[in-house]
Amino acid sequence: MADTPIIPMGEEPERSAAALGPAPDSLHKAETPRLWQRGQGLSSVASSVALRAEDFLAQAGFDRAPWLAVAFASGIFAWFALKTPWHWASAIGASVLLALAALAVWPRGSDADETRGHLRAAIIAGALVFAAGVAVIWVRSEVVGAQPIERPMIERVQGYVLERQDQPAEERIRLTMAVRDASSGESRKIRVNVPLAEVARVNALYTDDEGGDALTEGAQVRMRVRLMPPASPVLPGAYDFARAAWFKGLAGTGSLLGQIEEVKTAPGTRPLAQLQRVLSSHVRARLDGSPGTIAAAFASGDRGAIAPEDADAMRDAGLTHLLAISGLHVSAVIAAAYFVALKLLALFPALALRVRLPILAAAIGALSGIGYTLLTGAQVPTVRACVAAMLVLGALVMGREALSLRMVAVAALVVLTLWPESLVGPSFQMSFSAVLAIVALHTSASVRTFLKPRDEPWIKRTGRHIAMLFLTGLVLEIALMPVVLFHFHRAGVYGALANVIAIPLVTFVSMPLIAVALLLDTLGRGAPVWWCVGVSLEVLLELARFTSAQPGAVKLMPQMSGFTIALFVAGGLWLALWNSRARALGLIPVAAAIALLLITPIPDVLIGREGRHVGVTLGDGRLLSLRDTRSSYARDNLLELASVTAEPIPIADWPGARCSPEFCLVALERGGREWTLLLARNSDFIEERALAAACERSDIVVASRYLPRSCRPRWLRADKRYLQRHGGLALDLEAERIVDVAHGQGAHGWWNGEGGAR
Repeated sequence: MADTPIIPMGEEPERSAAALGPAPDSLHKAETPRLWQRGQGLSSVASSVALRAEDFLAQAGFDRAPWLAVAFASGIFAWFALKTPWHWASAIGASVLLALAALAVWPRGSDADETRGHLRAAIIAGALVFAAGVAVIWVRSEVVGAQPIERPMIERVQGYVLERQDQPAEERIRLTMAVRDASSGESRKIRVNVPLAEVARVNALYTDDEGGDALTEGAQVRMRVRLMPPASPVLPGAYDFARAAWFKGLAGTGSLLGQIEEVKTAPGTRPLAQLQRVLSSHVRARLDGSPGTIAAAFASGDRGAIAPEDADAMRDAGLTHLLAISGLHVSAVIAAAYFVALKLLALFPALALRVRLPILAAAIGALSGIGYTLLTGAQVPTVRACVAAMLVLGALVMGREALSLRMVAVAALVVLTLWPESLVGPSFQMSFSAVLAIVALHTSASVRTFLKPRDEPWIKRTGRHIAMLFLTGLVLEIALMPVVLFHFHRAGVYGALANVIAIPLVTFVSMPLIAVALLLDTLGRGAPVWWCVGVSLEVLLELARFTSAQPGAVKLMPQMSGFTIALFVAGGLWLALWNSRARALGLIPVAAAIALLLITPIPDVLIGREGRHVGVTLGDGRLLSLRDTRSSYARDNLLELASVTAEPIPIADWPGARCSPEFCLVALERGGREWTLLLARNSDFIEERALAAACERSDIVVASRYLPRSCRPRWLRADKRYLQRHGGLALDLEAERIVDVAHGQGAHGWWNGEGGAR
């Protein structure tokens, strides 16, 4: 019998980990993978993917608030992208089922909940918020959407002025009116352009006996108008005014015929609108020319007086954001009010000893920001900036970090809940892209280290801030470039350099001087300051003109696809919202989007929605135009979507075309074959047999009237009937592909056509 070792009391012999077995506390963690990897094949792969996703979310710096805003915005975008109510309902149902499935597979309190906590929360919250986004925009569309009038008409209307928009640069005003339909008796909203000469006549004729002004909000007027249904995009990728009008409740737009009769003067119930007009007129009266129009935009948000050439120069220089009242302007107003109030309140010791002055100054700054937002029209960028500024002031009062991605997320959720349709507009996208890029840049560890206060000469400190300003401008240009190219098909290349001068000039010189000048005007002493304002704004305009005139200052691109812009957005959000090394993965979709953008083909033929405007690209930077039109809107759309900067050449003047009074015949070499285009120059009828023979010899026939069935070209007959169903067209002859406006419109209320890309 072997000797048994004597074990002293209180001691245990050493045992191997294998002999002891797993520790009780970790038993379920060791068994969980077996539980979820039971079986073979697809379930094992799904379990492995889920575990990897959980590990990634646990280690990558997962902040829920910004991603919830992204999920909400994704739901809104899905409603616009999907075509029918059945699709919208399916998206909501599938999202709810996904959330319920995650809750059922990983119930709270189970072992799986501990190993899938981040993934479970992300799926449930993301799916439900996505469904909420689809529901919010659907409800919004049903509540505010107005069916457009069926056809152009001329009628006599009587109604109330809801909104007046002054546009001195266009020599007109725009009146949004509520009128009653003569046939159905239902109320509808229309928008009418009124020449300034008629406004002057009405103002001279009708006195404000009832205490109001002529042709302002609340006035009752009678007039004869020519109305049109809100226009769909003239070409694929062009501005969709019909969609914007739907969410504004506009049933038709048009112009005045004859004279206006004011039935009842406005009662003066819109003091803010009246104050905005008075302030804009006062600024333009104190400061002449282009500087006066820019100063009026800064003071009141009224951009209607800015000359088109000044607006174009600011756009091509990458400075358009300075004209739209947004974060820069609201922040400057609130910051000025905060610091001035803080310094003035500190002059009263009795108050300073009893009240926390930063709280009182923050309240004054908040009131100033809200007042400025209301005065300048409460547009989407202004509301976003005001909400964000309120959050910053709240954080300062509570002693918390003021600049954060959560602040941006809350502001986005507020705006999208109130105006979900703003998501697909350039204003919202540019505004939030800019602020998101700025916050992500300035909250990064490397930038915090670079800007960290240190004991150094003021020259180095100033140089570091200038370098940071340039870097911020560069990041802004990169962030905004895809959005600008998607909506406007052109962007200023040197915007980062111009903004280094323009942003400090506007923030620290022009806007404070305008505020001081307005204050001194109450004492009749503002003239010297207005002179200084004019000088500063002349510098701004000269900077814009110089920058936009440089070679290569403007980059033109054809219409990028929805998939390309989606890759840009996904990559940008990933880069901005992650806090760890995982953010570098966002470069992958961005790189893919850049590659797709560079290989995006320029359309060979562009056909307007009515068949009147046709553009043919020659491949050497020139564009042939069917009509030498005076319509700058149609011409600009043709040039931008064809990525051409030179003036279009009339087809009748091109040596390669043969034209008669009724048709032009054009031959193009594309894709290794010759294409023959037969383009109608007017709506005149010709002998059917001759037309049929000409169509038979052509590949493409375009006409603004109905063509007989006997007209059978080899590839496409784009006559009035076809264009009414499909809208404007972009043709890629080498790929034999047609892209039309109807693609993606679906059953949304603002579109009454049909069809799609093929």
